[in-house]
Amino acid sequence: MNKFFVLAVAALAVSCVQADSFDARAETREYKSDLKEDGSYAYQYQTSNGIAGQESGVGGYYASGSNAYYAPDGQLIQLTYTADGNGYHPAGAHLPTPPPIPAAILKSLEYIRTHPQQEGRQGHGRF
Repeated sequence: MNKFFVLAVAALAVSCVQADSFDARAETREYKSDLKEDGSYAYQYQTSNGIAGQESGVGGYYASGSNAYYAPDGQLIQLTYTADGNGYHPAGAHLPTPPPIPAAILKSLEYIRTHPQQEGRQGHGRF
């Protein structure tokens, strides 16, 4: 089974564990799946409580898709992603982001970039 599909199903299962009685009675409104002999696939689903997802790709090589559901506080959570030889790349407003790089670090990186280490300098750098 495609590992990306398993990931999507796992995310759906986690959201269902926290479901209230409305979510417990949710029904699948739409489900489509297409698997071709060349390994390409596509699927999509939607439930009566607003959970939805879709993905397409070529098994074992790449995938792209999206998922959406409503958080317990009523906020719509939307996630888009791609997955390929370079890893899984999610995007969504609810995902944490790193803090900005401090100005002193940016300045240091720029200095390093513009002053590459020179081989053969006497007394500098290498032991």
